[in-house]
Amino acid sequence: MYYNNILETIGNTPLVKINKITREIPATVLAKVETTNPGNSIKDRMALKMIEDAEKDGRLKPGGTIIEGTSGNTGMGLAIAAVIKGYKCIFTTTDKQSKEKVDALRAFGAEVIVCPTNVEPEDPSSYYSVSSRLIAEVPNSWKPNQYDNLSNSTAHYEQTGPEIWEQTGGKITHLVVGVGTGGTICGTGKYLKEKNPNIQILGIDTYGSVFKKYKETGIFDKNEIYPYITEGIGEDFLPQNVDFNIIDHFEKVTDKDAAVMTRRIPREEGIFAGNSAGSAMAGLMQMKDRFKEGDVVVVIFHDHGTRYLGKMFNDDWMRDRGFLEEKSPRAIDLIERHKHLSLITIDAAEPVQEAFSRMRKFDISQIPVVRGAEIVGSLSDSHLYANLCENPELRHVPVEQLMQKPYPFVPANAKLEDISKQINRENDAVMVRDMLGKVHIITKYDIIEALG
Repeated sequence: MYYNNILETIGNTPLVKINKITREIPATVLAKVETTNPGNSIKDRMALKMIEDAEKDGRLKPGGTIIEGTSGNTGMGLAIAAVIKGYKCIFTTTDKQSKEKVDALRAFGAEVIVCPTNVEPEDPSSYYSVSSRLIAEVPNSWKPNQYDNLSNSTAHYEQTGPEIWEQTGGKITHLVVGVGTGGTICGTGKYLKEKNPNIQILGIDTYGSVFKKYKETGIFDKNEIYPYITEGIGEDFLPQNVDFNIIDHFEKVTDKDAAVMTRRIPREEGIFAGNSAGSAMAGLMQMKDRFKEGDVVVVIFHDHGTRYLGKMFNDDWMRDRGFLEEKSPRAIDLIERHKHLSLITIDAAEPVQEAFSRMRKFDISQIPVVRGAEIVGSLSDSHLYANLCENPELRHVPVEQLMQKPYPFVPANAKLEDISKQINRENDAVMVRDMLGKVHIITKYDIIEALG
């Protein structure tokens, strides 16, 4: 069996059980992994549907140009379909979107215009306004308008909803979806509620977006609007695809919590999903008390993690925004600088003079004393200095006559603060074994470097 073109591979994405992140939740949590679509996101579904519906009613004509404001994923779906169907694409996007998304659109031959994020939708420089202006300027062009084009919701009513119902055997009790255009949650939610009105449809919103307050009060509050980092979720206006009657509850998630969870998903579940999936999972965990044993919770993983390699999956980007929770270094981290070097030791039977020469040669302040393969003591430069100044002839005696007690061993996962307590006036270092059993020394200089 083969497909006639890549568009025929859209849909029928897998449903995968989440195990580690949700272990404290008694319900079964399943991720609808939309990254297996050809454009690596759920937006492929509605992009193709919008094009096909526009072709049918004549809004999109042969050789036409598709112009759309997009955060990247809808543009990718449109661009793939345009390649197969012979259309040109011009996309406007915001400067908060990842560079990877913009580069991916250009890879399919699309023209991409980057616009400022921190402006009103009505501002002439907004990505909404620029796309609308281009429609008036470019002949034979069509704007899908994913926010208000109900083909968006219809695609999920016809595809995503039935897939989830069938894959769960009709046992789904909750649907958790990040809400941007509203097409995914409302199209899918409408189908599922027709099958079972008791299914809870839970929307994930972000701080800086108007959805949650509007759902709860009916008030469109402009004071709720401010710039945010989370991608693909939240809006500063009300798209026609958002049917608030279908959505039972909105849960707001902070930028930081979304970003941190985005990084956890591949590390704990082995699924390389993007920022909106992180936000959805963070929101799901905030709502954990809603779920009981026997419930089947489906959460949409919208897009792929490769779109965020320069952002959420970049330590410097996370650190610059205060999102990276720095962990205290462990013993095994403290030896990173010199783990490739062999441990410098002195045999207990060798003369003290040799210990002094070896410490000077390798520029070290302390040295473990061994007898065969066993560490039996230690010597520090301050101890040597004090004793040799008092009696220079001691340089000829065996090290074992002058050695101090052995340095203590610490576990490889010992915390920095615990290690530092063991390095004091009476004890100049500690020892640690790596995973291969090789012995290393940790000194006060390793501690200072880690703190610096």
